[in-house]
This record gives sequence, structure tokens and C-alpha cells, in this order.
Amino acid sequence: MTFTNQWIALTGNPNSGKTALFNLLTGLNHKVSNYPGITVERKLGRGKFANHKIDILDLPGTYSLIPESKDESIVASEVKQWILEEDKPSLIISVVDASNLNRNLYLTSQLQDSDIPVIIVLNMMDIVRSKNIELDLDMIQNELSPQTIIPLSARTGEGISELKKAILVALEKPQTAQKFPISLPEPVSKAINPLRSYLQKRHDLSERQAIGIALREVTNQSKDVSFLDSEGEDLRKNACEQLGAIGFPCHTLEPTIRFLWLDKVIQQAEIEVQVKSRSEKVDTFLTHPWLGPLIFVNLLYFIFQSIFTWASYPMDWIDGGITWIGGFVTTVFPAGLLRDLMVEGIIGGVGAVVIFLPQILILMFFLTLLEDTGYMARVAIMSDKLMTKLGLHGRSVLPLMSGFACAIPGIMATRTIDSWKERLITMLVLPLISCSARLPVYALMIGAFVPAVSVWKIFNLQGLTMVLMYFLGTATALILSLVFSRWIKVDQKKTFIMELPPYRVPVFRSVLSQVYVRGKLFVSGAGKIIMVVSIILWFLASFPKWESNGETGQSITESYAAKIGHSIEPIIAPLGFDWKIGIGLITSFAAREVLVSTMATIYNVEEEGDELINLSDALKNDINPKTGLPVYSPLVALSLMIFYVYAAQCMATFAIVRRETNSWKWPLFMIGYMTFLAYGASLIVYQGGLLLGFG
Repeated sequence: MTFTNQWIALTGNPNSGKTALFNLLTGLNHKVSNYPGITVERKLGRGKFANHKIDILDLPGTYSLIPESKDESIVASEVKQWILEEDKPSLIISVVDASNLNRNLYLTSQLQDSDIPVIIVLNMMDIVRSKNIELDLDMIQNELSPQTIIPLSARTGEGISELKKAILVALEKPQTAQKFPISLPEPVSKAINPLRSYLQKRHDLSERQAIGIALREVTNQSKDVSFLDSEGEDLRKNACEQLGAIGFPCHTLEPTIRFLWLDKVIQQAEIEVQVKSRSEKVDTFLTHPWLGPLIFVNLLYFIFQSIFTWASYPMDWIDGGITWIGGFVTTVFPAGLLRDLMVEGIIGGVGAVVIFLPQILILMFFLTLLEDTGYMARVAIMSDKLMTKLGLHGRSVLPLMSGFACAIPGIMATRTIDSWKERLITMLVLPLISCSARLPVYALMIGAFVPAVSVWKIFNLQGLTMVLMYFLGTATALILSLVFSRWIKVDQKKTFIMELPPYRVPVFRSVLSQVYVRGKLFVSGAGKIIMVVSIILWFLASFPKWESNGETGQSITESYAAKIGHSIEPIIAPLGFDWKIGIGLITSFAAREVLVSTMATIYNVEEEGDELINLSDALKNDINPKTGLPVYSPLVALSLMIFYVYAAQCMATFAIVRRETNSWKWPLFMIGYMTFLAYGASLIVYQGGLLLGFG
């Protein structure tokens, strides 16, 4: 048995469990969650089947081969290439949500028209059984005629071994030509027959391929994945005229025909005992018009307060570990530039940010839970009415919520938005959502200058301040989306339709995997940037040296870093920032969290001791020698946090926007408006605070 150059395509509707199955087959750990739109790019992995390794391609979720968004266009384009015999897969695995056969099998029936062998995987069988649904698999097999049907649950691993065996059998089994399974009404068959014949001859297609494509071409108004040239387009128009004359609207032709057929099949194959599901009972409260949003806000407060209360002990352990490492290096290495670089620059700079890792992990843990339970989809539904008024729709909520973790996957997730105008607006405002990179800045300032006192005997002031920072960025993003929707004239909005997934118990292994991946990215990705910046900054803060009476020394106030900081100090002084923060503003263009490592490096160099400083204490104890007053105050801390709510400091984000929009116009616009917004808001807060006597 040989499988040379054979590979498998994994397809399915959004939120059908396709990527979870991909991870099980390949051993990879791509993100999976209980809401649609997770996979927005092609992902390639290799699965092991007995003694054979076979490549598996995971495609974005799509409801149909008639694309409505960029991610769906990826799938439609792939299938078009396969039909034209361009590197087609040996097998298609169509992942179907077994609890929603009608919608899922629509795509499956389209894929079968490609004349490529198809295995139907009925995923989520555990949910089907919990709903008291029984499926007649033989009926489905007889009507759709796939290679085989495998009942499965990617969440529990049920059916995986059976699927692997079925894949090996299917790869050995030759594909036989099949007839188009649907009996078309005579007027429809007559209208599309000239187009079918043209397609069959022009592209050397089978009869089934030609009928399926003819139906799709008549229905599809977009020509991005069309098989037609000018001659074919004329035939399509003629078919539409004939169909219109007998009362068949072209734009609904294929869905009407396929769903009427599937309804009959599934009606015979599915026996269901109608019982109100647990999800429906829970949704009575969680999606209530006024109780639902209130519950969501309280959940966010709980999450952000937990960031402070639960992370305190592991942060202390990490701080102690970093201090021990710094002390160990101090005792092992002789005094000199190398030791100073390692302790003050690398260990001090990187350690000042790594200490916030527990808070980031806690945030990622809760966000993953909300996603995997299916609650995020409810937030999208609850927000749809508000989003519509602001020029967006509910589908924008999911990318925006992804922005709490990182703006980059959030921007990529906008591919699920079918309207270019709404997708563009979502990308423009998404960097205003406070991501995990801002968390170290918030946590540092709140921990140093906001006391842990109760407010109204209910809320903790530190957690409440954190919530307000996140709320401020989100509220501003929503307001600006309304402004941009009236300013950008591209195309009209489209209707928001979204499947509401059932609530599911998160797979603990999957949750921990996502938290681990996010923590690893923070340590390895941001850590590399922080280390490079810390080394460069240490040199700038440590030189030039001076010599006097045979001794060598240096003053940080005369360093290159100080000169750079003092050069921009007049611009930032109205915001309450000194030259040290000014250096941090420059370095954090690489990544926002670099501000923390920058401040730590500067203070460690300034201290000139053998022990690492505690950055929070250093900020509170820093005194201006000219005035005798503290350099930093709660008002300065608030001004800095407000600045970072809006600041355009993440070049990787703008590089992704450049790629997604294929233009530098929009990234440059984002940098401009966000910088203006950050400076203006910080100026108002600081100067207003001084006028009110809070300086």
C-alpha cells in the first residue's frame, strides 16, 4: 500500500469542530473555540495513519461554495482548482455538525459534485445523543453516497480510530463516477442545460460536475471564483431570463433546490424527541435584553479583579526568582561591563516584564473559557443591535473580543465579515481594544499608584480601574466605528446571520493548551524584542563614561538615553511625562510592554547597585531634585495609562493591516489618528487634573 503525493482536505461549516479534528489527526495545537471564524487561513499538518504519514490541509469554515467573505473565498478558490485538476486532494473529509444536519450537509453535497472521494464525519455525536436524537446513517449513506460516514466526537476523541481506518480504505478505493443526486424540475433542467453542456466541454468535466457548477454559476453573483468567460456569461444570463420567466429567482436557485432535497433526506434520517435544551434554558438569563449585558459586565469585572488577587503570589515568586538570578550572576561574574549588561540590561529589563506573565495567563484562561463554552457567540448576538446602530453588526464582536488577547489574530478574524466596509471599520478600531501587551503597563501603574481599597464596599479600586481602562478603549472604538461608518463610502451593510452554538463544557486540555501557547508567545516573542531593546537601551543609558583621578564612572543624566529623552521632553511634559517615560514611548513602538522593561533598565542603571530594583518602588520613590516633589503621582499614572489606551505602539499590528488591506493608506491613517487621540486624551486628563488640584 503506497500513498505517494496523496493528501487530504479537511472542510466544514464554521464551528463544526473541524480544527479540533485537525489537531487530533495531526497532533498540532491550532486554536479551537466554540464560536465560528477561528480558522481564517489554510493550515497544513501531517497525520500518521498506521505506518503512513499523509498531509492534511485544514481550510477555513464555510457554509457554501458561493463565497460571502474572504475566508469563504479561500475555500471556493481551492475547490475550483481541484475541479480543474490542479493539485487536487485524494480525499475530502467533510466535517458535519451532527446536531444541525440540514445546514452542514449543504456544503457536503456541493463538495461531492467535485467528483473527489468524500468521507462524511458526523461530529458532536455526544451532543446529538444528549438531545435524544437518533440518526439513520444508512439512509444518509444511500442518498448522499459518500465513501463512508463516521460518527465522531472531536471533543472526547470518540470515533478517531475508526476515522483513521476509513481514511486508509478510502485512499485505496478507486473513485467511481456518480450521477447528480437531485432530480431537477424539468423547467430548471431545460434552462441550465446549454450552460451545463458548455461547461462540460470547455473544462472537460463530468456530468455531475457540470450540473453542480451550472447551478452555482446561475446563483452566484460574484465572479471571483467563476468558471465562465464572456460566452459562458451570456449563457448564464439566458438561463436566468428563462428561470425568471417561470418564477425561479436566480440568486436563490441552488439553495432552494439543495435544501428541498436535504429536507426530505433528513426528515427520514433524523428522529428527534423535542425537549427544551439546557442551552435554551441558560440563554433565558444570559441573553436577556438587560440582564445579559449586566452579567457580561460583571464577568469582566471578576476577570480583571482576579488578575490582581490571584496573580499576586506567583508574581512574588517570579520576582524572587529574578532577584536570585541577578544576585547569582553578580557573585559569579567579576565587576565590569559584561556583568552590568547582564544584570541591569538583560535580567532587569526582561525580568520586569516576565513578572506580569501570571496576569496575562489568567486573562487568557478566562477568555478561552468564554470562547470554548459558547458564551462569546452570545455576546455577539446581544451586541448586534448596538453594533448595527454604530455602523457594524454582531459578527464584528468576535474580532473585537479577540483583540483583548492580541490585535493581530483579531484583525485576521475580520475575514469572516462579508462586507468590506464593515471589515475595514472593524480593523480600524480594533487596536483600541486593550490587548494583553497593555496589561503590564496598566498593572505596573495601578499596582504602584492605585490603593487596594474598597469602593462602595463592593468593588476593589484596583480591579475597577483596570475595568475602566478596558472599557474606555472599547467605548472609544465603538464611537469611532460610527464616525468611520459615515465617512467611509464603500458598500452597503449586509444582514448578520450567525449560528448560536450550544453551551459546551470546555476541554480542559484544550484550554490549558491555548493558555500555554499564549504564554509561550509572550515569553518567546515579546521576550526577544524586549531583550534586544534592553541591550540597546542599556548601552545608551550607560555611556558615555567619564574618567577622574584614575576612576571610571558615568551619570545617567548625561547618558545618550537621557539626551534623547530630554530632546522630546518639551513635547511630552504637558502630559506629565519626564524624559524616562519619553524613552519608553519610543522603545514601545516595537511592543507596548517594552515600556516596562525600558523603565526597569533605566532605573537599574541609575541605581548602580548590585541588586535589582523593584520597579514599582522605584517609581514611587523617584524624587525630582529640582522641586523635591515625586516625579510620578497617581495623576501621572492615570495620564500614562490613558495614553496607552489609545497609543499606536505595535508595528506588527500595522504590518498585518497593511497585508489585509493591501495598502499603506489605512495603517498610516491608524497611526495618525491613534497618536492624535492618545496625546489629546492624555493632555486633557493631566492638565484637567492639575486645574482641579489633583497634581
